[in-house]
Amino acid sequence: MRCPFCASVDTQVKDSRMAEDGSYIKRRRFCSECGSRFTTFERIQLKDIMVKKSNGVVVPFEREKLLKSIQVACKKRPISDERIEKIVSSIQRQLEANTDGEITSKEIGVLVMDILSNLDIIAYIRFASVYYNFDKKEDFLTFIDTIKKEISIFDEGNKNLDAMSYNKCTINPDFPNNQVNDKNDLFEK
Repeated sequence: MRCPFCASVDTQVKDSRMAEDGSYIKRRRFCSECGSRFTTFERIQLKDIMVKKSNGVVVPFEREKLLKSIQVACKKRPISDERIEKIVSSIQRQLEANTDGEITSKEIGVLVMDILSNLDIIAYIRFASVYYNFDKKEDFLTFIDTIKKEISIFDEGNKNLDAMSYNKCTINPDFPNNQVNDKNDLFEK
């Protein structure tokens, strides 16, 4: 492994740890040339995944872009970095197992929104605001009204809807008022 600081190939693994779910190995490395320490992650990749953007261009799937978009949606929410890593790993495994090697960015967005809708309603709304390209407050209000309707259907027989129940309902609103954000697509930058 090449040192990211001095580009020397004389690096050594000092410590290796497997993730709890076994999806990756974290390796702590040391560079003999410059004395720097750095961490690498080794993950299983079953097959290459190509993402078809809304403009028709096909690019390789980049796990880091997916991770970053979910981290932004979950910022300052009670969701650990470890949980976000597990979500990204789960999505990546789904993509590798259930696609023929190519998937649209819209399909990835739907997978993320489905998970976030059941995990944290605020993170879900944040992600949806980029996915649906909200550009005015009415877009948010319309989307939140859609969510409220879904929750009221979920809660028809339950008069005491607590925060846990609120985040457990499946919210997949059909929200056609906005097109998916072509310019700022989370998976296409």
